[in-house]
Amino acid sequence: MDYRPALRSPTGVGAFVHELATALAGGDSSKLSRNNEIELTLFSSSWKDRLGDPQSRKLPSGASTIDRRIPVRLLNFLWHRIEWPSIETITQERFDVVHSPHPLLLPSREAAQIVTIHDLDFLDRQECAANEIRRDYRDLVQKHARRATQIVVPSHYTAGEVTRRLSISPDSISICPNGPPPWSPLSAPPNSGHLLFVGSLTPRKNVPLLLEAYGILTSRRGNVPDLVLAGLSSSNQESGWLDAIYKPPLAGKVHITGYVEKATLQEFYAKARVVVLPSLDEGFGLPALEAMTLGIPVVASNRGALPEVVGDAGILADPTDPLAFVNAIERLLDDQGLVTNCVKKGFVRAQSFSWKASADSLRRVYFEAFHKHKNITRAERPA
Repeated sequence: MDYRPALRSPTGVGAFVHELATALAGGDSSKLSRNNEIELTLFSSSWKDRLGDPQSRKLPSGASTIDRRIPVRLLNFLWHRIEWPSIETITQERFDVVHSPHPLLLPSREAAQIVTIHDLDFLDRQECAANEIRRDYRDLVQKHARRATQIVVPSHYTAGEVTRRLSISPDSISICPNGPPPWSPLSAPPNSGHLLFVGSLTPRKNVPLLLEAYGILTSRRGNVPDLVLAGLSSSNQESGWLDAIYKPPLAGKVHITGYVEKATLQEFYAKARVVVLPSLDEGFGLPALEAMTLGIPVVASNRGALPEVVGDAGILADPTDPLAFVNAIERLLDDQGLVTNCVKKGFVRAQSFSWKASADSLRRVYFEAFHKHKNITRAERPA
C-alpha cells in the first residue's frame, strides 16, 4: 500500500490510508482463516519525510515498511506519465497486490493493481486542483480505472459516479467507507459555543455560501455564535471571498484556523453547537461522521455522499440556497428537542460505520483481485 498521503499533516485521504492500514495490520490473525491472512507492506518515498518521523502519525504496528528517498513529485511524474519504475524495481521485492490510494495505478510488472477513487471533483473543477492532480488525473483517470484489477471507493454515491462518468462496471468497484474516530461521546452537546466548519477551503466545500448564510444569520438575531473554519487553503481560489471575513457583519465573528491536528480538532468539535457542511459534492463526508460520533448536531448539504452518511440524523439543505442553511442552523440553535433527537440518531448512525468492517472488506478485495488477476494472466498466456 502506498502510504505517502499519511505523511505530515494528513487530510481526509491521509486519514483513510492510515486508518485502513492500521485496521488491516492490527487484525487478529488468530481469528482469521489461513485464506484471509495478509502480509501488509507500507511503501513511502520522499526526499524529506521519513516513515516514523515525529510529525507523522504512529505507524501501524503489524505492517512492514519500505522507505525510499525519491522526491514525491519526481516519482509521481514517472509513475503517472510513463508508468516506470515498477514497484518491484524500486523495492526489489515481489507482491501479490499493489494498492494506490488515489485514482492512478501504482506500476507493477506482475501484481494485481487496485486504485482508490475518493471522488471525481477534479473532473468538474480542474482549475482548483493541486498541480499534479490538475496535470494528470483528468487525462488519465479513465484509462487507469479501466486497467485496474479493482477500484475502491468510500461510498455508494462515489461508486455510482465512477460507473456513470468513467463507464466502469459495478462489478469492478468495491465500497470501503471511512470509519469513526475513537472518541467518547459527550454527555450532552454544549449549550454555548461556536458554529463549526471542517474541511479544506476549496470551492467544492462551498464556503462562500456558508459565509453568506452566516451574514444573514447575524442580521436576523443578536448573540450569534462565532463561526470557526477549521481547514487549510490549498489554492488561491478563496482570495475573493476571504476579504469578507474582515468586514462587517463578519469581522471578528469568523475565525480561520488553518490545518488542525486530530487532538485539537476533537476539541473544536466538542465546543461546537452545530457542525455545518455545505459542500457541493463529497465522496464521503468524514466531518459529518466525526460530529455524530461525538454527539454534535449536523447541518449538511443534500448532495454527494453526505445524505448517505448523515441519513436522518441531521438536517440536509440545498447547498445553492443560503436561506435553507440559515433556517436549518436557527432550528438547531432554538429547538433543544430537535438537537436531542439529532444527537441520539447520530450516535446510532455513527456506530454503523467501522474501520474494522472497512478493513475486512478491503481484505476481501485484495484476495478477489489477486485471484482475478491470476486468472486473467493465465488466460493471456499462449497455449
